[in-house]
Amino acid sequence: MTLAAYRRALPLLRIPFSLYLMPVFWFGLSAMPRPFSEWRALGVFLVLHGLAYPASNGYNSYYDRDEGSIGGLKHPPKVSAELLHLVWLFDGLAVLGSALLSLPFAGLVVVYLLVSKAYSYEGIRLKKYPLISTVVVVVFQGAYTFLMTQVGVGASTAELLAPTNLGLALVSTIFLCGSYPLTQVYQHEEDAQRGDLTLSLRLGIRGTFVWAGLALALGAALLAFIYLHRRTPHHLLIFLAATGPVVMLFGRWARAVWQDAAAADFEHTMRMNQVSSVCLSLAFVLMLLWP
Repeated sequence: MTLAAYRRALPLLRIPFSLYLMPVFWFGLSAMPRPFSEWRALGVFLVLHGLAYPASNGYNSYYDRDEGSIGGLKHPPKVSAELLHLVWLFDGLAVLGSALLSLPFAGLVVVYLLVSKAYSYEGIRLKKYPLISTVVVVVFQGAYTFLMTQVGVGASTAELLAPTNLGLALVSTIFLCGSYPLTQVYQHEEDAQRGDLTLSLRLGIRGTFVWAGLALALGAALLAFIYLHRRTPHHLLIFLAATGPVVMLFGRWARAVWQDAAAADFEHTMRMNQVSSVCLSLAFVLMLLWP
């Protein structure tokens, strides 16, 4: 075991790819009804995006041993024992960092880390089951992370359980339910070889796009209803303006896939992730600035 071996394993933590999950973090903050500590918010961000998510990515890579492209890496390096060492290090730092913010937040982080391990671990491997794995991912990376972010910055129980707040948490899960299968659409062959019957594999390439379109439309409709109920129509306008490019890109990609299934590839998937992450994050940050 040498330092060079750890450097070779580090890219499999896919830290830049973890930033694609930023919109849920910003969404949770934008839904807060009162000001919060910016320093606590920074701490929550570092724990989730700098430590917990990369640890989950690395653990998934360790058991998947992908030879083809994976999220954030077109040509992933070979898996080694050093990768698992880095995973445990990041896990430990995530728990320690979250405990410094608050014990309830630390407890939620521990549960998230354990569930992410069950998703990939060969003895359990929830990933083999299309419906169970989808529910786990969209709940824990959606509503669970939305509420976990708010707990991390000090939200009260009343604020967390407010009907409109829970409604927005549900919106985050619905959005994930639409976008998550799109991240699997270029891995059908490799997933099938491993016996991982992902939701996208079951739906097929065209079915994945239909599913995504319906779920994203449902999430947007519920979001609009809640924003209007909260009397924040300016937040709805910000959301519609910021997601315009996402809708256009999704439409062009779907049309290309209908003409040639080969367009459901790694490059198009990563471009969709990048554009949607940036646009949604921008929308929720603007909402923070214009409460």
